[in-house]
Amino acid sequence: MRKRGKKYMEVIKLVDHDKVYSPQEACELVGKLNIADFNASVDLHLRMNLDARKADQQIRGTVLLPSGSGKVVRIAVFAEGEGARLASEAGADVVGSDDLLAKVQGGWLDFDIAMATPMMMGKVGRLGKVLGPRGLMPNPKTNTVVAPEELPRAIREARQGRVEYRLDKMGSVHVPVGKVQFPPEQLMVNLTALMEAIARAKPSSAKGIYIKKITMAPTMGPGIRMDVNQALELKAA
Repeated sequence: MRKRGKKYMEVIKLVDHDKVYSPQEACELVGKLNIADFNASVDLHLRMNLDARKADQQIRGTVLLPSGSGKVVRIAVFAEGEGARLASEAGADVVGSDDLLAKVQGGWLDFDIAMATPMMMGKVGRLGKVLGPRGLMPNPKTNTVVAPEELPRAIREARQGRVEYRLDKMGSVHVPVGKVQFPPEQLMVNLTALMEAIARAKPSSAKGIYIKKITMAPTMGPGIRMDVNQALELKAA
């Protein structure tokens, strides 16, 4: 049995494991459960009633967190010509075409988000074995394959806090909704935006219960079980 540290054993006393918390209660409590010595992420873990083996039950998309993600992201853009100029002016950390492709192929991966223009995807696709396993391959579903004129908007939104959600092989979704130092009100706004997006993404082939369980937790700390029905009912004001 895993031995827990002193900090963990102290904060876990704050959680009633026989209780299912409302979204508001979870947002008010989660910041007190952090045992890390830094401003850790607040993550939402959803156990879905979806079969990850079936193509028509996959869910994947992005959502712009109104309060931001609290994370500083490094953005690489594969573009040339006008697209490269616009990406550079919009503040992308690194912009390139064949030179950037060669750099990444050589093992350089010092970025958190990769974007590409549609015309570059024929070349970027060759990096599938490098970018794919790390979740960095540009994809239209994640707003990272972008027309040149849309690059400034996409880069701006990525900076503001656009996060990706997707069903994993185990039938779960894991996505950050902020930081432990966020006030509860900011976490609630982000949680609402995320839950609205996931509710809209429900596949037509999904029958019965859509979400089995929701847990909110700091990256380092115990989790809080959240009321699924109340979470699905969240609507932006």
